Amino acid sequence: MHGLNNIPKGKPVLLVSNHQNALLDALLIATSIKKFAHYLARAGVFKNNFVSKLLHSFQLIPVYRIRDGFGNLTNNNAIFNKAAQLLNNNEMVTIFPEGSHNLARRVRALSKGFTRIIYNVIDENPNSDLQLIPIGLNFKTAKNCPDSVAIYFGKPINVKDYISEHKNESIINIKTKVQNEIAQLTTHIPVANYKNTLSILENLNVDFLDPKSVNQCIANNFEDCKIAPKTNWSWLQKVFKYALILNLFLPYLIWKYSAEPKIKEVEFKSTFRFALAITVVPIYILILAIVLTLFLSFKIAVIYSISVLIIALLAIKL
Repeated sequence: MHGLNNIPKGKPVLLVSNHQNALLDALLIATSIKKFAHYLARAGVFKNNFVSKLLHSFQLIPVYRIRDGFGNLTNNNAIFNKAAQLLNNNEMVTIFPEGSHNLARRVRALSKGFTRIIYNVIDENPNSDLQLIPIGLNFKTAKNCPDSVAIYFGKPINVKDYISEHKNESIINIKTKVQNEIAQLTTHIPVANYKNTLSILENLNVDFLDPKSVNQCIANNFEDCKIAPKTNWSWLQKVFKYALILNLFLPYLIWKYSAEPKIKEVEFKSTFRFALAITVVPIYILILAIVLTLFLSFKIAVIYSISVLIIALLAIKL
């Protein structure tokens, strides 16, 4: 985590982040910042009643897109007004202005939804000291779980500096500024020759957790690139990984043959795998611990539970 101190205190803050890894992105930001925040997420994930109630309980607010039905777009008026009211109460709101998630290692064109929120804030309170904080989420391999991630919080962007009488020009300037800032906080591979550039970077084994060095590598035509440190423990990590699968065989089968095949978007794989890990796995371990207590002893049950946790930690951290 880098630049967390860039988030100002006592001011309305709109966090604007790139979006690669579905609901995990919001969770990572939520667990990084010290202040409670509200999150705007695409309405499509709220379709299931149970999931909708769960997400609302976490202060996630649905935002509608054309693909959610053209008639639903008018619902965004109330959503953006609510976000503006929160900001005018010095609350913190998080939005992913790319409008959708994508595993591509680049910052995509930003939608104008977040600028609507900005202008709603200014219309309601022209003296607002609204600050935009750009965020770059950097995953080593986003579709994997577990994975490594580096979060970079950029310097505050004072909205007052970009508001003028010419609204359309102001919106373009704000969008350009935010996109450029996020692009410096995460790996940004230009669309042209994207696949070839990505292949070269992967073959060079660059450190995708260090976006500044990766972007510099691209700008320098792959000269003098910083290489990710190699570990000598990869073989041992595989041993612990298979040991973990053996100890969590039933949850692994549920994931591999029931949950994973139903996931249509690869960006959701890590999210659902994480959800399985914090729900089904603890229950499974608890059930095994109870069985071991009944047929052997409480001491053996405790040793088993601790051993599984240690194996999981080593499989992730090595």
